[in-house]
Amino acid sequence: MTGELKTSKYIITDVKPDKLFPGEQSGIGKKPESGHVTPTHVMWLDNDVIPGAFYSESVWIWPGCASEQPAAEAHTHDFTEVVTFFGTDFKNPRELCGEVELWLDGEKHVMTKSFLAYIPAGMTHCPLIVRKVERPIFHFTVGLGADYVREK
Repeated sequence: MTGELKTSKYIITDVKPDKLFPGEQSGIGKKPESGHVTPTHVMWLDNDVIPGAFYSESVWIWPGCASEQPAAEAHTHDFTEVVTFFGTDFKNPRELCGEVELWLDGEKHVMTKSFLAYIPAGMTHCPLIVRKVERPIFHFTVGLGADYVREK
């Protein structure tokens, strides 16, 4: 939280420690014991962080983070969700500079462009696999639920 102003409670500047990825530490792309580069959670917002807030998170995905393992398995939510991935080639911001596989309602999408995916409440989505990362990718998700709950 910042300062002592009455509205300071609405500003967050760190991620909840329990929302870090396994092996993640603060910093850019720290390597855990396995030698694999980990994504970096930047922020996490939900009802636990600010009462009454909806779910949102932001993550930097670094070169070296690519994996054949899903970052998320197939699941649903009882809320609408928007999942985004943005490339960082500032001369061509629509290029993802990587490859992300995202399944929506049993259909496989292989994305190589920056994208936003609208996921209606109840739609099965994922697995999500970050297959290639040539330049940093910014990932942002927002869901209209107070808490991030996955249902299979």
